[in-house]
Amino acid sequence: MSATFDPRNRYLITGGTLPDGTTADVLIEDGLLAAVGQDARARAGTSAEAAAAETINATGRIILPGLVDLHTHLRQPGREDSETVETGTRAAALGGFTSVHAMANSTPVADSAGVVEQVWQLGREAGWCDVHPVGAVTVGLGGERLAELGAMAQSRAEVRVFSDDGMCVWDPVMMRRALEYVKAFDGVIAQHAQEPKLTDGAQMNEGALSSVLGLAGWPAVAEEAIIARDVLLAQHVGSRLHVCHVSTAGSVEIIRWAKERGIEVTAEATPHHLLLTEELVRTYNPVYKVNPPLRREEDVMALREGLADGTIDTIGTDHAPHTAETKECEWTVAAMGMTGLETALPVVQQALVDTGLMDWAGISRILSSTPARIARLTDQGRISSEGVFELGAPANLTVYDPSVIRAVDPESHATKSRNSPFRGMELPGQVTDVFNHGHPVVRDRALATPRTQHQQNQHQQQLKQQTGSAQQ
Repeated sequence: MSATFDPRNRYLITGGTLPDGTTADVLIEDGLLAAVGQDARARAGTSAEAAAAETINATGRIILPGLVDLHTHLRQPGREDSETVETGTRAAALGGFTSVHAMANSTPVADSAGVVEQVWQLGREAGWCDVHPVGAVTVGLGGERLAELGAMAQSRAEVRVFSDDGMCVWDPVMMRRALEYVKAFDGVIAQHAQEPKLTDGAQMNEGALSSVLGLAGWPAVAEEAIIARDVLLAQHVGSRLHVCHVSTAGSVEIIRWAKERGIEVTAEATPHHLLLTEELVRTYNPVYKVNPPLRREEDVMALREGLADGTIDTIGTDHAPHTAETKECEWTVAAMGMTGLETALPVVQQALVDTGLMDWAGISRILSSTPARIARLTDQGRISSEGVFELGAPANLTVYDPSVIRAVDPESHATKSRNSPFRGMELPGQVTDVFNHGHPVVRDRALATPRTQHQQNQHQQQLKQQTGSAQQ
């Protein structure tokens, strides 16, 4: 049941804790961050429009910049039985995300300007968060011909991230050409690192357990070999590479090596690879079947350390909804993937904050500012390296209560699918309020109202006017 309220353009968030640990008030006016700290309450109290401002008590809660996901599967067009842009972005908003990147493996594949513009427009019509389509690297994800990279970059969707996720760009010549091509518009290739010849028929992580369970193994080297090749290609052509869903300790070491040499590589880890291990496969429950597979405890610890020391740059949910028919079946024929948008921040809190590996400034870095920078999002809520919000930036904010403990119930989730690996687990924290460009899309733990296209058009015009004034 959605919460109802009278939408306004002025909001005062009081008593919240900022990422840098300070307690402050935040004032939102006309979609922008108008004041932070003592100035916020003073400005709200002295303004002639103060009566129109709605107050949100955030005492005991964290005020984060809106979360950005570089890796989401919204399934539309073509697989609306498992997810739509509408249902997926509802889930994203409830998870605290103000921007998501929709992967290209839809039906038809998002390999042309027409398809990415369709996905972009569906996101605008839904209005729960910003939707940025990810363009395919190759036509139909087939790995044989480059897709319309330039046309997608110049489309209304302004695509800057390209990926064949679900499939690896396995041909080194094709990968080199893609890396060279996107340099022209500062794009990035997001690689699904999986050597297909080494993973043919693979069902789970290769090791002693896969032998015991009688399931074909998925070796770590299948991921690591592609990452090693691609960081060298990125260095050779001087282009940007992003590695999707890193899952092994060896991969972390290769990325660390590449960064030490100044190679422009970034990487993501998923929430499920930060918490779950291959031991869950003993149940033969297909909800734990995912690509790349759940790995060893040593890999989980390496991923956490990699995020803490900056080797891994961000969290990508790899939200992969599936129907019951394709997931609740025999392990060997079940689809690979897990839902993750609505549980991402609680999992990150448990794996990184509650363990003392990272503070909330670090979480804002890996879940907001860094993915926004990788994707070249210029209209995201900006935050400094010290975790301080920038005045005049778009008010993309997530208010989060880290004190509550909840059992995960996928039946209550907004996503259309129920394949959450965290079903029944008790996780800390809950998103309570989310502002997308100053509009409250989540209030008091429930969906409120979407941001309308009229509001989006007004905001775009406002940003253009601000940019023009700054250039004069």
